[in-house]
Amino acid sequence: MIEFKTSNGTIRLAPEVFTTLVGDAATSCFGVKGMAMRSVTDGLVHLLKREAMGKGVYVTYDDDPSVSIELHIIVDQGVNIPVLCHSIISEVRYKVSEATGVTVKSVDVYIDSIDID
Repeated sequence: MIEFKTSNGTIRLAPEVFTTLVGDAATSCFGVKGMAMRSVTDGLVHLLKREAMGKGVYVTYDDDPSVSIELHIIVDQGVNIPVLCHSIISEVRYKVSEATGVTVKSVDVYIDSIDID
């Protein structure tokens, strides 16, 4: 949890704020099928529903008031992966910084699967 001390009091941002913002930013990019999560029981990658997309996002709170973000996605077949990842990183950095005022130190994008449909 990140805390900001202001003259009016303390602001605390819950982890769900970041996971929701990141999931929404990533899935809004063209070519992203959805967020992914690897099952512990069978080891397969599963496409997460909109309500659970935060499970594909991992946020690390750094010592300074910044965050490092790791997200796991499933992409559509035929997309240019380097361009898509650059777009996701830019979108995530912008939306998180704009909504929370927190500096995003790094965004790591992991493509867990490609949707062939």
